[in-house]
Amino acid sequence: MAVFGTLAEKLQNTLGKLRGRGKLTEQDVKEALREVRLALLEADVNYKVVREFTARVRERAVGQEVMTSLSPAHQVIKIVHEELTELMGGTQSKLELASRLPSIIMLVGPQGAGKTTGCAKLANLLRKQGHRPLLAAADIYRPAAIKQLQVLGEQLQIPVFSLGDQVTPVDIAKAAVEHAKRNGNDVVILDTAGRLHTDEELMAELGAIDRAVSPQVLLVVDAMTGQDAVNVASSFNEKLDIDGIILTKLDGDARGGAALSIKAVTGKPIKFAATGEKLDGLEPFYPERMASRILGMGDVLTLIERAEAQIDEERAREMADKLRTAEFTFEDFLEQLEQVRNMGPLDQLLDMLPGVPGMKGLQGMQVDERQFTQVEAIIRSMTVEERLRPEIISGSRKRRIADGSGTRVQDVNRLLKQFSQTRQMLRQLGALDQKARRKRGGAFNLFR
Repeated sequence: MAVFGTLAEKLQNTLGKLRGRGKLTEQDVKEALREVRLALLEADVNYKVVREFTARVRERAVGQEVMTSLSPAHQVIKIVHEELTELMGGTQSKLELASRLPSIIMLVGPQGAGKTTGCAKLANLLRKQGHRPLLAAADIYRPAAIKQLQVLGEQLQIPVFSLGDQVTPVDIAKAAVEHAKRNGNDVVILDTAGRLHTDEELMAELGAIDRAVSPQVLLVVDAMTGQDAVNVASSFNEKLDIDGIILTKLDGDARGGAALSIKAVTGKPIKFAATGEKLDGLEPFYPERMASRILGMGDVLTLIERAEAQIDEERAREMADKLRTAEFTFEDFLEQLEQVRNMGPLDQLLDMLPGVPGMKGLQGMQVDERQFTQVEAIIRSMTVEERLRPEIISGSRKRRIADGSGTRVQDVNRLLKQFSQTRQMLRQLGALDQKARRKRGGAFNLFR
């Protein structure tokens, strides 16, 4: 699903209407902003934030410089983009780690927001950046919370510190810091119990941990809860003076209210955005990139970063050589398919390409992940020899592959035909490439 779903679609449609007009009047801008205001309110954005946002856009959009420009519609869209970016924080707010090691980060928030998984995701991200994180289990109240963190730590091969559930969270935090000092961990991430901001006793406990180990406090809030997330953030901030926010479940049916309101209401930046259940599904939050995605302008930088994280450079060169010489096999195709899927849901990836989100809305274009699942099932039902030499796949082999993948022989035939056509095209392109290389070499020899 597109980031912010319905909100993104409505904003793109509203601003798209302006593009079709050569000249804009103040009335055109006024009507467009009325639709923008309604879309933001329906997305559960704070009413005061909406009012101030539309007032700023209106003031800039009806200025002489915009209305008399050659493309006023694009100028208005540019203004909306800039104001959305500013609304979400303006620039990326990086996680500031302490100069005196270990750095201590405490994740807090209400129950069900995704704190424990968030701890593991953050630890995984920091390790990729060259840090040596230690996860500390300070949630002694939720049944199996400690076990959950230990399981996640095992999956990531990141150490987890625990003293069980008979010791206070304050003592656990202090002991975890000492453990990190002895074992060379430069970051300690404290997983705390979920609590209501109205629970004075538990909130006081967080305050005690804060005084004991002076952590950087990150509040984890569920983006799907909309305006409730903003209210929770405000209350936690009043009592703890949080340093930043992690927004979770941005890939769900998130209306967008939390991301668009939380910075303006609390004054505290969104540091990270979490999507999906995978433990690599945590990314730094870039307001400008998010504004671009909401308006259907794409987010190529994030797409490139995801690709770089998944694709080995040396392997990519080998694959390019195989493509050039048409030696590409089903084994290679399966590897490429896995790398693409590891980058995230295909619907999300398409939303990062400029112009595609708008096309999806206007043309009803949908990405059916089941087709990719079917292709993968067919290839996995082949033997290694069949993947390397698909020309040996006879009628009986096709029936076996179809039975093994839960598909029809027609589906197997279609995939084999498409793959054969692709390889044929690659041979032709390879031949053209070789011809061009020979021509360049000849010209070089002639003038040497």
